[in-house]
Amino acid sequence: MSGETTGAVRVLLRLEGLCVLIAACLAYAKLSLDWSNFAIYFLVPYISLFGYFAGAKVGAISYNTAHSYLGAVASLVIGFTVPALQCAGLIWCAHIGFDRALGYGLKYPEGFGYTHLGRIGRFAAKHSEK
Repeated sequence: MSGETTGAVRVLLRLEGLCVLIAACLAYAKLSLDWSNFAIYFLVPYISLFGYFAGAKVGAISYNTAHSYLGAVASLVIGFTVPALQCAGLIWCAHIGFDRALGYGLKYPEGFGYTHLGRIGRFAAKHSEK
């Protein structure tokens, strides 16, 4: 797959994800929000993985919708008037940052292992054998 991120740029993008995770957790703590809610809802975006049952293309769309900062930041902005959405937006940003820090990027329709941060899992192993 051409256009995948490698080297120092990949490391930088993963560090950005870590920074988002830390910033979201610090903001969550500063706002004195309930950490039990954080624990309960942190993994909710993984429901998007069920899209892969409908194929790689649908799975990629589903995953990318749940793992793009667009929805999370929109939730934060709306959260200025609806506090529950502020909580949700921070948890959502933390989740995305966590995934990006681990190297799980936005997906390409070729399959789950093809991400904007490079290939992962068995796809990375096949790529390195070439």
